[in-house]
Amino acid sequence: MTTRGETLQLATRGSDLALRQAATVRDSLSSRRLAVELVEVETTGDQIRDELIHRLGKTGAFVRSLDEKVLAGELDAAVHSMKDMPTERPERLVVAAVPERAAAEDVLVTPDGRSLDELPDGATVGTSSLRRKAQLLAERDDLTVEPLRGNVDTRLAKLLAPSLQQEHQERHEAEQERKGNAGDPDTDEDEEHPYDRTVEEWFDDLTEFERRAMERDPDIEYDAIVLAKAGLHRAGLTRYVGMSDLDPERFVPAPGQGALAVTAVDGDLALDIKDRLDDPQTRVETTVERTILEELGGGCVAPIGVHAHLEGGVVHTRVRVLSQDGTEEVSVGRDIPAEYHIDAAQDLAAELADQGADDLIAEAKRDSTAADDDASTAREDDEE
Repeated sequence: MTTRGETLQLATRGSDLALRQAATVRDSLSSRRLAVELVEVETTGDQIRDELIHRLGKTGAFVRSLDEKVLAGELDAAVHSMKDMPTERPERLVVAAVPERAAAEDVLVTPDGRSLDELPDGATVGTSSLRRKAQLLAERDDLTVEPLRGNVDTRLAKLLAPSLQQEHQERHEAEQERKGNAGDPDTDEDEEHPYDRTVEEWFDDLTEFERRAMERDPDIEYDAIVLAKAGLHRAGLTRYVGMSDLDPERFVPAPGQGALAVTAVDGDLALDIKDRLDDPQTRVETTVERTILEELGGGCVAPIGVHAHLEGGVVHTRVRVLSQDGTEEVSVGRDIPAEYHIDAAQDLAAELADQGADDLIAEAKRDSTAADDDASTAREDDEE
């Protein structure tokens, strides 16, 4: 374990987004005179390729391996996406710091920036989040919601592949037609052509990300996908797509979405990290959200959205619990006192349970258990 004056070793997953997120924590701590080294750790969730995120999430498959290194004393602390973290934590491990939160909302992502209302009837939308699927179907039951595997850049590549491939084909055909007409006296040389560059020139101008996307052979063509706004921005990929914000009153985010968490063994180091990095507002907001989730007991197997926003002495809280097909729901919006935010969050969860949230969650758990026998189900690596 590190001591004062030494370099803190911070565990992180090795994906591009995880490394970017961990780098923000490293830079924040470094600016506060604490040297940090990032150490990549492969998690169980990274190794298992045949499970859906809502099943892997039950055991914190993307979190546990990092925290085990911390508990064993091999590394000093770990950085996680808070929404991936199970509500149950090992006894000696604490959330040492919750940095200032990024945007918590979801966004609809399309190649051309269309909104949800502008999607055609029966449009195919990609997500493997039960919460997002239920909220989409509750808003538009005509949509076809299909699973979408991979991290953020993989998901975007799957969305963009068909349009890039189509443009490449159209450019190629136009170029071949122009070459075939060369020297033909019946062809108007002044005729305008749809493209002012050759296929080769167009391809050379593509970024490496766009080239990788074009080489994909997606088994599903998506009209849109849904992602967390924070993850898309952190991944640095916003310039490739159009985004339409989804109203957080209807598309209630996952508990902890947009927030990071640094875990460490309870003690002096954890207190030191908290003093340097913890954001009090984000701490209160995410505590409310995770307390409600824990009290409801839905984990990652039920469509539950919880979003809290601290303003003055009040925490504006919105909760939405749905059936998996979006046809039933129990929801509430409530202002709770910041001074007693934990107790108030527990009371709100109990109220929701009495109103029928328990029944919806129990049904989701039964459906999830039944799905465990479906070997064809694919795993979604839900990095925001």
